[in-house]
Amino acid sequence: MTSDFELFEVREPQVQSIPFVYNSPHSGRKYPVSFLDETRLDELAIRRSEDHYVDELFSAAPSFGAPLLLAHFPRAYVDVNREPYELDPRMFSDPLPPFANSNSARVAGGLGTVPRIVAENMEIYERRMPLATALERIEACYKPYHACLRRLIARTHARFGFGVLIDCHSMPGNIRVAGSGMRPDFIVGDRYGTSASAELSQAALEFLEGLGFAAVRNKPYAGGFITEHYGRPARGLHALQIEINRSLYIDETTLLKRPDFDALAGSLALFMGQMAEYVADYAGDTALAAE
Repeated sequence: MTSDFELFEVREPQVQSIPFVYNSPHSGRKYPVSFLDETRLDELAIRRSEDHYVDELFSAAPSFGAPLLLAHFPRAYVDVNREPYELDPRMFSDPLPPFANSNSARVAGGLGTVPRIVAENMEIYERRMPLATALERIEACYKPYHACLRRLIARTHARFGFGVLIDCHSMPGNIRVAGSGMRPDFIVGDRYGTSASAELSQAALEFLEGLGFAAVRNKPYAGGFITEHYGRPARGLHALQIEINRSLYIDETTLLKRPDFDALAGSLALFMGQMAEYVADYAGDTALAAE
């Protein structure tokens, strides 16, 4: 596959001075022309799965001394927050290879590595595609992206003795917490305590609440493949997923930024600074360095 744009990039600080890696895997908004030609959706509808402008909301990360990895290719094209081969047999004109996972809940919902739908259950394609098309996207986008993320995490761990991955996402404005009806502004996901220390998760919640936001932990989003795959607290590698309510910063119908977009980005810069200070206090503490 060839592309007329850079598929992803790392925005590096002058010197990495904190043990954080920020990652925005779903904010890509550059759509290959060939992909747009294949989809049945218009140019607005195909964007419904984006984590709109999340890379911009976390753009201050390098100024705090942390790298920010961000995708330019869209989630609807290939989703790096999945296993490498979560593929839906209903999408393809060829049989799937034996190593494909076609039985996951994400595949059943149409949201595999190469998605079948965008949000609101809108089908992306008019017809089945050759399996080779999906495999080419995985080779061109998915594998290099994860290779880059692994390098950033390994470098961070080697330099500081531990590391914290913040996986940055957004969620629809109509999300409610089951049983309470509460509409959270943020959800902090740690895979129910398996991808990060409880202390780190609690600190993130308290910092967000201190900034005036309604924040909850794990429900309804506990973290996806990236959080689960890279979070290894016993080895001093912690991964948190941060979900932001989109209605805070965009009009979800037009996808245009709201006037208070910059204010939210400013709040997130404060949050990143607070997290950096909190982890600095833990630098010699085995509670974080090796859970």
